[in-house]
Amino acid sequence: MSLQASDPPLILASASSARRAVLEAAGLVFETMPVAIDEAEFQASAGAEGREAAEIAQMLAETKALRVSRRRPEALVIGADQILVCENRSFDKPANLAAAREQLRFLRGRTHVLETAVACARSGEIIWRHRARPRLRMREFSEAWLDRYLELETPEILNCVGAYRIEGLGVQLFDAVEGEYAAILGIPLLALLRFLRQHGVLLT
Repeated sequence: MSLQASDPPLILASASSARRAVLEAAGLVFETMPVAIDEAEFQASAGAEGREAAEIAQMLAETKALRVSRRRPEALVIGADQILVCENRSFDKPANLAAAREQLRFLRGRTHVLETAVACARSGEIIWRHRARPRLRMREFSEAWLDRYLELETPEILNCVGAYRIEGLGVQLFDAVEGEYAAILGIPLLALLRFLRQHGVLLT
C-alpha cells in the first residue's frame, strides 16, 4: 500500500544513489533508467554558447528526462542535474582523486551554490521544470584532515558534485547550509511532490 496512484508508472532517469534514496524515503515507487551523457562535454559546449550554470543544469535534467520518455512514453519520467558554482567557477564530479583534492582545496573557506534542476517528461515532452539554489559555506580544514577524509570517502565522492556526500562524512566540511536538504542531495523534493500531487501521481 502506498500514497501513489498505480498509473502512470514513474521513472527516475538517473544513476544517483542519493536521488534514489531521497525518492524512496518519500515513499515513491519508481524504476531507475540511467542515461549516458558526457556531462563534461555537454557543459563545455553549452558554456561556450554563453549559457549560465543554472541553465545548463536545467538543460541536462530535461535531456535526461526526454531521452527516457521517448522510450517509455506511457511513464512520467524525472530527470535531474546539479552543477556547483563558486566564485564564477563551475564544478562537476571530480575525474579522479587529485581533482577531488584540488576542488576541495578551492572550496575551503568559501561559499558555493548548487545549481539544482529537475524536470518531468511524458510522451516525449517536458511538462514541468523547477530549479533550486542551495548555498553551502565550507569551513577551513587542515591538510591532515583532508588526507584522512579523502582516504575514507574515495571512491564514493568521485560520483558526487563537489567531491562530498553531505549525507555522510561530508557534512563535517561545512559551517553553514541554506536550502532544502533534498535539493543539496540533487533533487528539489518538496516542489517535485507538489507537482506529482497536482498531476495525479500522488494521492491528495
